[in-house]
Amino acid sequence: MDNTTKKNLWLFPIGTIGRDMVYSLVTNYLLTFILFTRRLSNSQLAAVTAIMVLARIFDALNDPLMGNIIENTRTRWGKFKPWLLTGILLTSVVVYTVFNTTLQGWSFIALFAVFYLLYSITYTMHDISYWGMVPALSSDADARNQFTSRATLFAGIGGTLASVLIPMLTAGSNAIGGSATVAYGRIALIIGILAPFFLFFTIFGVRERRDDQEKKASSFGLKKVIETITKNDQLMWIALIFLIQQIGNGIVIGGLGSTYIYIEFGYEGSLYSIFTTVGMAATAFLMIFYPAISRRIPRKKLMDIMMAIGFLGYALMLLSGLFLPKGDLKFWILVIGYMLSNFGNYCFYLIMMISIINTVEYNELKTGERAEAIITSLRPFITKMSSAVIAIITSLSYMVFGITSYTNQISELESEAASGAITDTAKMSAIEKVLSGVQHSQAVGLLFFMSVLPCALMFISHLLYKKHYLLDEEEYERICRELEERKAQTNA
Repeated sequence: MDNTTKKNLWLFPIGTIGRDMVYSLVTNYLLTFILFTRRLSNSQLAAVTAIMVLARIFDALNDPLMGNIIENTRTRWGKFKPWLLTGILLTSVVVYTVFNTTLQGWSFIALFAVFYLLYSITYTMHDISYWGMVPALSSDADARNQFTSRATLFAGIGGTLASVLIPMLTAGSNAIGGSATVAYGRIALIIGILAPFFLFFTIFGVRERRDDQEKKASSFGLKKVIETITKNDQLMWIALIFLIQQIGNGIVIGGLGSTYIYIEFGYEGSLYSIFTTVGMAATAFLMIFYPAISRRIPRKKLMDIMMAIGFLGYALMLLSGLFLPKGDLKFWILVIGYMLSNFGNYCFYLIMMISIINTVEYNELKTGERAEAIITSLRPFITKMSSAVIAIITSLSYMVFGITSYTNQISELESEAASGAITDTAKMSAIEKVLSGVQHSQAVGLLFFMSVLPCALMFISHLLYKKHYLLDEEEYERICRELEERKAQTNA
């Protein structure tokens, strides 16, 4: 491994720490922020959901287009870095704005609609550029595994820090400024500064392949994007499989998890922080050791093992909620169950990431073009499409089980605390009284959406991958050898 690759293996992944803090804040806590700081009627919650879904669909469709734009960018700094810089700075400004408004009701809904559209555009700029760099850093399978796993490790560090600190500092007695309203605003400011700071390491330190910059840019068009995707059968299959898996993987952290914890165990952000910290702790093992594991266990066999672990985890989550009384034992069995299910799902995620990236060489073999930015744009496309579905599932569960009647009361109390009308102690006492009115059947309903549905989706993605994804380790190596032989013959 040359010195440039070694240097890139550190400077590239560091760049995503702050980006994933932003992603965690918006994807995992935006709906929670709205529920617990805004008074919403069912029609307003439906409007928020519709905006999130439509914006994410637009965003998802925009990803391949952004990939095409990046693919045809020609600058002295390459095709990725200009978009990394522009995108991260604009994202920070947009995110700060929405978390620091005092608007309520339909006025807030209008601002939220504008915010979500702008966020969709600006985040896509740097997200497509960042992950699009991976194939340009190395074609070696082992090095690519290291880049991917290390980048996801640092992404996990950023996401985990956000997942631990945000609930701890926004809900309960430890909320910054005494209320969720003030706390979210200050957290958005801090994350908005950290995101570009960390990404500067990638922008100014990483060196990627730029040989395609010598080629003339092809004409921009949707047709090019569609042809690249539809002519790659393996890319089509892995996109569908990844979408199913990501929907299941994101349901717990998309808002349902925090709401269930608050309802069942008390309105203390530290409890949800423990839930997410322990739940994600096991994934650190995969973040570090996945390259070594992947050299010893074939991907499809590894998925069999992880499916069994995931099933056990979801079973523990469901059984704890159905049969155990409220208390520490129930909480810790739920946490352990989530840890096991998250461990299995995270390994699936890494496998899906590698599987998408490996279709670059398959595309080159079939068409003569690598189309790195377009192909890798399918990962964020899938993530955003899945988050749209998760938003529907989450909001639907709140409406079906009547959860908004309780969150509206909490939101009112948070607003009074933020304005100084009541003390923090009085707020917490009143919230405890509100939550005592939640019925057991309502909590079980949320738990069903958090356990049975994700487990079923994980199982479906597992079956489809084993049957339809053909680029296993041996086939990928064969394709790389054939491409090298072609290049050798061309240069001879």
